[in-house]
Amino acid sequence: MEKMTMKRLIEKAVNLSRGTLMLTLAAGMAVVLPTACKQKKQTDDIVIRKVEEAKPQAPIRMQEYKQVKDFKWLDRDYQVNIIRMPDDSLRMVKDETGQKFVDNRIALSIYRSDGSLFFTKMFTKADFESQLNDDYRLTGILEGIVFDRVEDLKVFFAGSVCHPQTDEYIPFVITVSNLGDLNIHPDDDLDTSGQVDEEEL
Repeated sequence: MEKMTMKRLIEKAVNLSRGTLMLTLAAGMAVVLPTACKQKKQTDDIVIRKVEEAKPQAPIRMQEYKQVKDFKWLDRDYQVNIIRMPDDSLRMVKDETGQKFVDNRIALSIYRSDGSLFFTKMFTKADFESQLNDDYRLTGILEGIVFDRVEDLKVFFAGSVCHPQTDEYIPFVITVSNLGDLNIHPDDDLDTSGQVDEEEL
């Protein structure tokens, strides 16, 4: 009887210990789990920053310029004046971001030594369009015309139609004959070695 009592006491103590252990573990888990969940929530937080796309500016225009060049041709003295002017009346072009660019007009005049006018023409991109592809017709502007050289019965000029604010362009050779005839064709040799003297207006 004494042994049974002792055995039951031991079993009771073991059961009590087990119950206490389970309660202790449960309480511990109750403390740990919220903490773990809280920490996990912090590490799972994702901060998304809003990236604003660059908005197109007001239409961009190239600077005006003027080139004045004295030259000798067929034993006579001449002077050429070239003036580039952005022109808002021309159709503007857009790049891939939607940015607008103002196209240019270029006035080219050749004067004799006595001041009389030998040749004059106002150029726009339209004068080159028959020799442009669809891309440059839509997105190119008339970039410039500069004096190049004199050769036999012709005066040579270098011209270009470009994608604005890039290094992409199509070069042209422009010639004026001693009879005043004008010719424009693509420059396959990319030879635009003529000196350029520019005066910013």
